[in-house]
Amino acid sequence: MLRPSALISPALLLAIMAGTASMHPASATDLTQAWQAAQLHDQEFAAAKAGYDASSTHKDQAAALWRPSVALTAVTGRQSSDTEMTGAQFSAPGFGLSTGVNFNTSIHNGNLEQLALVARQPLLNRGLLAQSRQLSLSAQAADSEWENARHNLFFRVAERYFDVIIANETVRLLRQQQTAVAYALNEVKEKFKLGSAPVTDTYEATARAETIKAQLLAAEMDLQIKQAMLSDMTELPSHDLAVPDLLTRMESLSLPALETCLSEAALYNPTLRVQEKTQAIAQEEAIRQSHTSDISLDLVAQLGHNRLNGSGDFGDAVSTGTNRMIGIQLTVPLYTGGYRSAKYAEALHLINKTSADSELLQQQIRLKTRTAWLGITVGISRISALKQASKASASRLDATRTGHAEGDRTTLDLLNAESEAMAAELAVLQAQTSVALDRLRLAQLTGSTEEKTLNIFRH
Repeated sequence: MLRPSALISPALLLAIMAGTASMHPASATDLTQAWQAAQLHDQEFAAAKAGYDASSTHKDQAAALWRPSVALTAVTGRQSSDTEMTGAQFSAPGFGLSTGVNFNTSIHNGNLEQLALVARQPLLNRGLLAQSRQLSLSAQAADSEWENARHNLFFRVAERYFDVIIANETVRLLRQQQTAVAYALNEVKEKFKLGSAPVTDTYEATARAETIKAQLLAAEMDLQIKQAMLSDMTELPSHDLAVPDLLTRMESLSLPALETCLSEAALYNPTLRVQEKTQAIAQEEAIRQSHTSDISLDLVAQLGHNRLNGSGDFGDAVSTGTNRMIGIQLTVPLYTGGYRSAKYAEALHLINKTSADSELLQQQIRLKTRTAWLGITVGISRISALKQASKASASRLDATRTGHAEGDRTTLDLLNAESEAMAAELAVLQAQTSVALDRLRLAQLTGSTEEKTLNIFRH
């Protein structure tokens, strides 16, 4: 069941996430561009689109089942025919009436020609009705699957986009720390030469410089991989991405009550809608395989022509015939060797399976909805705490630098302060992207409409 308003537009959602508050370089790729490009180049989405197009034809198939079918058959070959009739009555002008007449004809290995045109219109057929309903349900399920594929695409785009942003920020901070540590190392070496610093300070600074170098190499490799993953999906350059302004205002996001989200997920979640259609299809299959489903009533019309010519025991002969027929045909299967009963039993078991699958899926959707909702509520508070921690770490770093210059702090204290300040700054960005993805995930789980999602990100 879909809401009356239009479904969520990923392009508009990502456009809001991209934001317009800050000016980005013209060459920077934003989320909207990434989403639009992914619709054209992502292979998983292309496969989903092809599957949707294929399933959409089920509507036409369902309607076609109840339209007339017309078949033309033509046969040519060799045939033998022997006819013997005794005790017949014969009359003809000038011959009077004769009884006890015998007629014998024969054609051996003659030339056969048969042509038949048959039209059939189903009138009553319970199995055919169930099959047409299955096709209609399948088309409806395809609509929900396509909606889900669109949701999945923009979520995957956002996820890879944020991965690149975090990886890029990690590299930037590590390079910044590498510069600071290199400065501290040169400084401590000079002090050691002057005898104002112990040799352990040079060892600590050298060890930290090499550690950061290793971390930076790993981070640069991770960045290249994340950029390649985004580029594979969008075929856009991913070395310069616009940071969404939404990330800077996560704390201002409004959030419905948990019970509201759970209720909306139960009503509008696309995956649940697909499962409902799957369960209904299984029920129609049980009807289609029931003992009475093959009883059918059809309107049938036929036009046929037969011709056999050749020679036989009585010389050359030609046999021709033309027939025309229109009528009602009733078909009642009497015995199928137990196949029908076995198929019906299988269909009943599959109904039980789809019912259990539906219950399990509902539990999973409720759990995912609750997890996303808690991730947002806890995450917003976590962002505020991490921002305060980042400010405190930055202040501590400034104080440690001053203390180190005055000799009140050791080189190890300075190096640790540098590392903790970087980690605190990166933790804020990671928490912001985590909340943003949870908000997108919640919108996906609840089948959020476009208008509602826009209102969420406006306030």
